[in-house]
Amino acid sequence: MLPSTFTTAQARRAGLPSRDLATLVSEGAAMELSRGVYRRSDAPETAHLDLLAVHTRASHAVVCGESALALHDLIDDIPAAVHIAVPRGARRPAISYPPIVVAQYAAKTFDLNIEQYEAAPGEFVPVYDAARSVVDAMRHRNRIGHTLALAALGRYLRTSGPDGVVNLQRIARELHALSVIRPAVEAVLA
Repeated sequence: MLPSTFTTAQARRAGLPSRDLATLVSEGAAMELSRGVYRRSDAPETAHLDLLAVHTRASHAVVCGESALALHDLIDDIPAAVHIAVPRGARRPAISYPPIVVAQYAAKTFDLNIEQYEAAPGEFVPVYDAARSVVDAMRHRNRIGHTLALAALGRYLRTSGPDGVVNLQRIARELHALSVIRPAVEAVLA
């Protein structure tokens, strides 16, 4: 039995030849999410097919940036592409669909604050947690936009409770971004 989201290689290992896989797709029993990535039509519904497709093709990548902010409900925007990070020096995924934006993060801090997001029942993708996503947004505010970064920071501070500022400062310290975070937090809280 194939998992809900599977690759051509997994189908082959399960004894399903390529022509039978093509028949499944043409009959609607499976749908192609990305080159070589499929989802069974009887799999639970999800709004995150793009995340599952990207994770299946680039399992070493972590959802970051605008995609992570949207997953944590820190922005209202719906990203036009899946934003992922890979360690600096690692192979950058070449995925044409769904569209991706690839960032390279320092290998030393790459694993900092990764959590597993349930993109579909029983299917998880790695994503930076809310605090790390906000710090990254502030670090890269010139690329993603000051307004978006500040909106995410403001929403995070309103919803994170009393430990929110402490978490931001701890992560910012580890990412050498305290000089960016401290004045922004003070301005938002003022």
